[in-house]
Amino acid sequence: MSEIRDRQFAPPSLAEQERMVEAMLFASPTPLSLRDLTARMPPGADPAEVLALLRRRYEGRGVRLVRVGEGHAFRTAPDLAWLMQTERVETRKLSRAAIETLAIIAYHQPVTRAEIEEIRGVAVSRGTVDQLLELEWIRFGQRRMTPGRPVTYVVTDTFLDHFGLESARDLPGLRELREAGLLDNRPLPSGLRPAHDTAEDAPEGQTELFED
Repeated sequence: MSEIRDRQFAPPSLAEQERMVEAMLFASPTPLSLRDLTARMPPGADPAEVLALLRRRYEGRGVRLVRVGEGHAFRTAPDLAWLMQTERVETRKLSRAAIETLAIIAYHQPVTRAEIEEIRGVAVSRGTVDQLLELEWIRFGQRRMTPGRPVTYVVTDTFLDHFGLESARDLPGLRELREAGLLDNRPLPSGLRPAHDTAEDAPEGQTELFED
């Protein structure tokens, strides 16, 4: 009777404990500590020994057992991380403020922040300019030889290349911008009032969008 009782309460074999720990670590979204593993395993199990065995077993494999703080987790082998990298094109829609700021710079370059704000009638946030700089659609131009020597902004070759333009002189008119989705049909600020209501109203060869 005692032998039966001992077999009933005997800890699982080391191989079975390995399977248990392996399964828990694989399924857990976060690293598991030794205490976590001990609490879930049958009495008499030795997760510390199992972790050491698993660490050796996974040496040189595509995944390995690592320690993360007080926890343990499977992680991709560092030299194979490049296999998991993917490249994708992320489409980011510019805000109306960014579109207006970009348009002012494109049609009035070189232009200072103060001049942009004067045309728009509102302050230009740093984030708006930073976004355009990050896209490499605008860059810093020469400083104005005026008090404070403010920096100017101009469009870049990246901007021209993105929109298929040879130079800023090839900038499209209002209708083309709206057809391209760069402007909606809402009224523009007074400083951005188009020189003509539609492209058909413009004189032949006229591509200017904004009044100087």
